[in-house]
Amino acid sequence: MPTLLITGAAVATVDPSGTEHRRGFVVVDDGVVTAVGAGDPPEGATADRVVDGRGHLLTPGFVNTHHHLYQWATRGFAVDAGLFEWLTTLYPVWARLDATDVEAAARAGLARLALTGCTTTTDHHYLHPRGGGDQLAATVEAARTVGLRFAPTRGSMDLGASAGGLPPDSVVETVDAVLAATADAVTRFHDPSPGSMVRIGAAPCSPFSVSPDLLRQTAAQAAELGIRRHTHLAETDDEEEFCARTFGRRPVEVLEDLGWLGPDVWLAHCVHLSDSDIATLARTGTSVAHCPSSNARLGAGIARTRDLLAAGVPVGLGVDGAASSEQGSLADELRQMLYVARAVGGAGAVSARDALRAATAGGAHCLGRADEIGSIEVGKRADLALWDLTGLGHADLDDPVVALVVGPTPPLALSTVEGRVVVEDGQLRTTDVDRAVADLVATRGRVLARE
Repeated sequence: MPTLLITGAAVATVDPSGTEHRRGFVVVDDGVVTAVGAGDPPEGATADRVVDGRGHLLTPGFVNTHHHLYQWATRGFAVDAGLFEWLTTLYPVWARLDATDVEAAARAGLARLALTGCTTTTDHHYLHPRGGGDQLAATVEAARTVGLRFAPTRGSMDLGASAGGLPPDSVVETVDAVLAATADAVTRFHDPSPGSMVRIGAAPCSPFSVSPDLLRQTAAQAAELGIRRHTHLAETDDEEEFCARTFGRRPVEVLEDLGWLGPDVWLAHCVHLSDSDIATLARTGTSVAHCPSSNARLGAGIARTRDLLAAGVPVGLGVDGAASSEQGSLADELRQMLYVARAVGGAGAVSARDALRAATAGGAHCLGRADEIGSIEVGKRADLALWDLTGLGHADLDDPVVALVVGPTPPLALSTVEGRVVVEDGQLRTTDVDRAVADLVATRGRVLARE
């Protein structure tokens, strides 16, 4: 693999000390960062490729902690609906998806993430319509094509409408089928080795679409298989009311009762939390995927990110599914995190550097890869993003991190995953974006034509 030397850039390492260099360098060899520091690189340092980073900011590549890639084919539905109405509107549409549809939607969503600085993403794929083909495999192939590090989860639902749940019966599975499919996904795709490009997680959908038995059994299976766990939690008032009515407990209490909290768990949203809930997440080492744009779009509320961070709860950022957050850009979520937190908590609620940390080191923690990605340190994987701050939107902003977070999203001059170029000069170098657009439009037409 070619060696890479980036010189002259401002460098935000996002290491535990928050080290930053106003003008610094990074050396990459065999997909790993081998040197990082201030000023000029060591005398005699050479590389196959040298990038002049003057006027640019180098950050770790962003880590997206929550997504539903299949939803890229169904953007713009139920735009004025809350979560439960939005879901009941879209479930019948999603039930018509097949693996070809999912691959096209995933490729488009992944391309969008790559072009906005993301180098690692998860995907929560919990709909598996009968006769819909191998949809998880379709997302893995799309990620391989685009070149992003991937942490897909084998999602599931077993509580259909006839049993008091929200999804139609046509997209739910039995507990045994879910466990068998999860084990199969791990056998086929999960790679626990250092620098791996694919790691599988287990992800029952939510307390209102799965049974307590499914949650208990997937927790036991995940521990046996050595994989992480993910689910939605405390997203809306409706969910809180459902849990109170069904279990006599708050959503966080339900998960703790079922053995579904811990350092191997990250939860999406966590908007409606009490002080006691936050203390429980901190005590158990459970992480949170904060999705500010989606929560705002659905009117779900504003997560207590300042309180979560102050309590020591690891917080990452997520774009969420494109049907509830049509932007699909993790770069935009940094600004959204800062803005919504300050809207309710004042100017000191969240800083630009808090947002950058959530998008990088925080996300790496959520996905269980903090030892490999999320910061620029010697020995870590070379997942990097180089942002051009020389243009109209940024040139007069003296603080490069503030320019990235508060200014307009800068042009992405370069991004690498495992040292391999994914984006260069704002162009995706791994796959044909025009073809991805054409395939997406065709897919949407097919899906909407199926009645």
